[in-house]
Amino acid sequence: MTIQLAHVSIAPPVLLAPMAGITDRPFRDVVARFGAGLVVSEMVASAEMVAAKPSVRARAELGYDAGRTAVQIAGREAHWMAEAARIAEAQGAAIIDINMGCPAKKVTNGYSGSALMRDPDHALRLIEAVVGAVKVPVTLKTRLGWDEALLNAPQIAARAEAAGIKMITIHGRTRCQFYAGAADWAAIRGVVDAVTIPVIANGDITDADSAALALAQSGAAGVMVGRGAQGRPWVLAEIATALHGAPAPKVPTGAALVDLVAAHYEAMLNFYGHDLGLRVARKHLGWYLDAALSPAQLRRPVLTARSADAVLALLPEAFDHPCERAAA
Repeated sequence: MTIQLAHVSIAPPVLLAPMAGITDRPFRDVVARFGAGLVVSEMVASAEMVAAKPSVRARAELGYDAGRTAVQIAGREAHWMAEAARIAEAQGAAIIDINMGCPAKKVTNGYSGSALMRDPDHALRLIEAVVGAVKVPVTLKTRLGWDEALLNAPQIAARAEAAGIKMITIHGRTRCQFYAGAADWAAIRGVVDAVTIPVIANGDITDADSAALALAQSGAAGVMVGRGAQGRPWVLAEIATALHGAPAPKVPTGAALVDLVAAHYEAMLNFYGHDLGLRVARKHLGWYLDAALSPAQLRRPVLTARSADAVLALLPEAFDHPCERAAA
């Protein structure tokens, strides 16, 4: 199955969600190499992108598979959103995605992210500005609504489609739920019924079984995987195999897993610089160790090592142990 957005083919329709502090270029590269229809950057603040703040521009930096990379922008002013979209397009982004779903208080207090669901007229002005600024497809990521009293995703989706949005991703929770409870995939069907463009289901999709159930309940055209990919960058490819017959990924174990983690770790050091990279990489190392069922006595030295050489020297033992072999 393929989702076609102008010149961009999303096949398989299994997408990597934008996650702040996680879906940086090194992580997106790892996921893309296993196989994903689309990978999405961390949310980029539009005004800071235009101001050329280095750390913000780095979030939008394209990598291994630029033709399958969307850059997600956020903001509350149409001018800055349009300018940020133009910059991302000029750098090679295949798609511009508009963030209208982030629930974080520091975002919603600035009237960005999911706060825009409380003011659909203003949200539409931002959408129109971005669509009018670029030639690449523009997509939208949002939630079911602000809270249970304002479940307006279908209405917003219909207006967004009329304004030129080519695909919509719906996280099956309200903003006020944050990430609590369970995603309501069935509620996404209201958005599917309201538009003719592809709708992607998001929220609590962690494996092939949950992906299949999300599609069945929502009627969506594809799924987006977020936290389920942490420590398991191959999971999108596994879902694509089960649901769409895509080639099965070779899930690394033992020495192959050590090589993967080491390469990802070194890519992070190159991307961020040694000192910052050492700190940022720890969460990814922790997720890999969790997925491999590494025991605490092997985890702790890896996550507390003070040099990259020490971390790399500890990886073989941390990932090649009886628990990891049994899980494989």
